[in-house]
This record gives sequence, structure tokens and C-alpha cells, in this order.
Amino acid sequence: MIALEFTRPPSPLLVEPSVGRALEEDLGRAGDITSDLTISADAQAVARVVARKPGNIAGLIAAEIVFRLVDPGLKFDVSLPDGSKAKSGDVLATVSGPARAILSGERVALNFMGHLSGVATATAALVEAVAGTKARITCTRKTLPGLRLLQKYAVRCGGGFNHRFGLDDAVLIKDNHIAAAGGIAPALERVRARLGHMAKIEVEVDTLAQLEEALRHATDIILLDNMSVEDMKRAVALTKGRAVLEASGNVSLATVRAIAETGVDYISSGAITHSAANLDIGLDF
Repeated sequence: MIALEFTRPPSPLLVEPSVGRALEEDLGRAGDITSDLTISADAQAVARVVARKPGNIAGLIAAEIVFRLVDPGLKFDVSLPDGSKAKSGDVLATVSGPARAILSGERVALNFMGHLSGVATATAALVEAVAGTKARITCTRKTLPGLRLLQKYAVRCGGGFNHRFGLDDAVLIKDNHIAAAGGIAPALERVRARLGHMAKIEVEVDTLAQLEEALRHATDIILLDNMSVEDMKRAVALTKGRAVLEASGNVSLATVRAIAETGVDYISSGAITHSAANLDIGLDF
């Protein structure tokens, strides 16, 4: 289990708008007409949220808000918290109260849990693959629109680390910035002239020559973009700890160990958020 203080759950105030939009989309104008027409208003039920496949769990924070918004009278009890590693058949939580309300929130709650647990599971697989090296697995901005906060939380639930949350919390000078600015040096000069002292500066490079130029200008972080394993080894040797090195591009379970063994500090993966497979989680009365 990942320690709860490591996962750092987001504030429910920030999660609730995403959950509200999902419920609005599902309930529409008339609500859950199937449940309303087939089940009596006073019917009570107890349902279990169950992992049908093994994986790392994330999204219970969203599921709890789903059921609270559908009916504040529903009770949601967590058995295996976010950050846990579940086996097939493990009960993650129990929800009890009006049967109609449980069924009305079921699909939205499971959509959040299945997707976010998939992100956590994909992250955990990469984390496990680089165990014993110094490399940390981190996400990117390649997130599903409207779900970045929760997807980045799910990455933490899988033992990974977060890259910047948006365009406003760190500088990342990429190849197109370099081309438009006229080179690495002028781009860095303009940034340093106006950037606050609390923000980090990262420069993306795809050749060792660009790496050396970035090092001459004392860049905080250097992103090695789509470099070969041999070039990454040379980059680590050239850098000598003068900057944090992040490797990106062609990261998969098949390649991540070799990338980590080059000595880079971080390995970023967009696939853990944009292409994570859904983890099968069900709700059973």
C-alpha cells in the first residue's frame, strides 16, 4: 500500500465539480427513470464495490462524492483506501442506503474508479520495473480534458510523481519554443529576465550538443527527448549532476528498465494517463 501522506488526496472541493458534471451528464433532465420506476422509494440496500481484477486502487475519493451528491443519506465505508494494491475479489468499499440512489450513482462512481485505478496500475507497473535504480516515474500534461487533477492523483496512488500541473507552474522550453525564440540561449535569456525566483526552468533537448548548450546556461532540469539509451548514458556522464535529467519518449514496460539504468533522475510517460487500460471494478448488491 502507498502511504496516504504520499498520495496526497486532492481537496473534495476541487473534485466535486468534475463529479457533478459527470452526474449531470448521466442523470440528464429526468433522472434515473429505470430505478425510479422499478424500485420502491423506501427500498434499502447494501452494495459492495469489488475489484474484479488485481491492480492498484485510485478513485474512491471520487466515488464517495458521487454517492454523497446523489443522496446525502447514503453511507460510504472504505475497506481498501486509494493507494492500496487489491487482489481479484477484494472489497474496496461498501455503500448502503436507499437502493434507488445507489443504482443512480453506480455507473459514474465505477467510471471514475475503473479509469483512475487503471492509471494507478499502469504507473505502478513502471515503478516496479525501475526498482533499485534512482529513477522516478512521472506523468505529463497528456491527460484527459477535465480529469488532470484526478489523473495526477492516480499517478501518485501508483507510486509515481507529478510533472507540472499546467502551463503556469513551471517553465518547459520545448523544441518549438526554441525554434520560435531563435535558439536555447535567447529563450533562456528572455525567461530569466522575467521569471519569478520560485519557478523551475526545464529545457527539452534531442542532441548532446543541445545538452551541452543547456548546461552552459545553468538550466535546472533538462529533458532528454527520444534519445537512444547510449546517448542518455553519455548525457548523464556529461551532466555530472549539474542538472536534473528527465528522459522522455518511447517509454514502455519493455524499455523503461534500460532507460532507468542510464542514471537519469526522472522518466516521464504520457501513456500512464492517456492510454491506461480500465481496471475492472464492479458494484454488487
